Amino acid sequence: MKKILLAIIISCSFVACDKGLSDLNVNGTNSTSLDPVLLLNQAIINTSFPVKSLVFDVGIVQQMISPNGGVVAGANFNQDSRDVTTQPLWAAYYQSVIKNTYDARTRAKDLPNRSNIYNMARIYQSYVFMILTDEYGDIPYQEGGAGLSTGMLFPKYDRQQDIYPAIIQELTEAAAALSTTAVIESGDLLYGGNVAKWKKFAYSLLLRAGMRLSKVDPAQAQNTVQAAVAGGVITTNADNAYIRHDANYTQPIGATLNGGEAANFYLAKPFADQLKNTSDPRLSAIAVRYVGATSGAGQTVAASTTDPSKQIGMPIGRDNGTIGAAAAADGLVSFYEYSQVDRRRLLKTFAPVFLVTAAQTNLLLAEARFRGWITTGTVAQYYADGIAAHMDQMGVYDPNSAIAASARDTYIAANPITAGNELNQINTQYWIASFLNGPEAFANFRRSGFPALTPNPYGQPGNPDVPQGTFIRRLTYPTSELSVNSENVNEAIARQGADKLSTRIWWDK
Repeated sequence: MKKILLAIIISCSFVACDKGLSDLNVNGTNSTSLDPVLLLNQAIINTSFPVKSLVFDVGIVQQMISPNGGVVAGANFNQDSRDVTTQPLWAAYYQSVIKNTYDARTRAKDLPNRSNIYNMARIYQSYVFMILTDEYGDIPYQEGGAGLSTGMLFPKYDRQQDIYPAIIQELTEAAAALSTTAVIESGDLLYGGNVAKWKKFAYSLLLRAGMRLSKVDPAQAQNTVQAAVAGGVITTNADNAYIRHDANYTQPIGATLNGGEAANFYLAKPFADQLKNTSDPRLSAIAVRYVGATSGAGQTVAASTTDPSKQIGMPIGRDNGTIGAAAAADGLVSFYEYSQVDRRRLLKTFAPVFLVTAAQTNLLLAEARFRGWITTGTVAQYYADGIAAHMDQMGVYDPNSAIAASARDTYIAANPITAGNELNQINTQYWIASFLNGPEAFANFRRSGFPALTPNPYGQPGNPDVPQGTFIRRLTYPTSELSVNSENVNEAIARQGADKLSTRIWWDK
């Protein structure tokens, strides 16, 4: 009898304890639903180009290089390092950007009067997807970023020729749907919810997308460019899309080049020579040389000079075994004397990262006008406006990199567009205007074929991945995809071509 009574008491006790227990386990201060603007902001701040972009994109287009191997080996060695130590752009963007834009879209879609944040997320996601497909070719697009929302752990890859029309449609629809009568999302980090600026950003991306198709589908390229221009694109620096950094959220490449890799990266000779040989005032805004330095420790402020006449770019295709002789031939005491991007100005840890600019857009308009795809403006004016916009942009990095209006105007007057050389001049200036934006410089170089760079000779002949006399044309899929999402990535490889640096993507055929 005592045992039965005890069982009843214990049973009642359990029932009493359970009553209201679920309420106690709810954290009343913990949000159960994130505001989509916070998710979009998280995506924006994680779009700053990772160090892998410095190792590959910037090196492929011969703007900055390293003579050292190991974790910084890449374009200067025609070497595929995939995801050795430094995070590839794939992982950085899918994990920290696409995931957040997808979630922002999902959460915002059905929120009353929050259509602007929904369409802003669509626009920004399209921008990042364009970078990813330009870098790799076929990628997970329709199912990319859906893992958290739908449990899609092994997304299928879409063909690039299907991705571009989808991006064009997204940008067109989202730009048109932005409205000043909906909630103004003033908390967004890119434009503070300014609808007019978001529209210009979207249409500038549409212009960029249209120009990407100039080789593979000129008719569609022209239609897309015309739609972008009709919508209204970024033509002044006040509308530039760029990421702002501070001491708490540092610029990835700047943090690296102000840290352990400070003495490893140098201005490449083709880029430095282009600026020096044309008396371009951007050279003194960008470059620094540490005269007499025999090691990284010798790269001090006291030894520095920004005098453009003293800047010397490092030749490409050299390694630790050959760079010393090259430096001696250039009259330097060591390779540590070659010019660098000034990490105390352009690559401070809190320097901005420019995504889409008036300089780039004006130069694309110059090419579109030259091709006869638009009828407004003149090639010469768009060209001059593009150069001027980039020179004026330099002061945003640091006041000591600002270019005087007189120097700007003198350069433009001395370097006019010339008949028969338009595409070369326009896209060489685009190369300069896209400095430090590795993915865009790499994409436009492949699309246009300019500037007329000489292929990196390192490891050639005999390099099975980058044949002699050719350039790297894409980045390879990360090891994580090859090992975890193997069925889908192998299907993409079979369709697109070998997973090599030399395989051309669809619009680059």
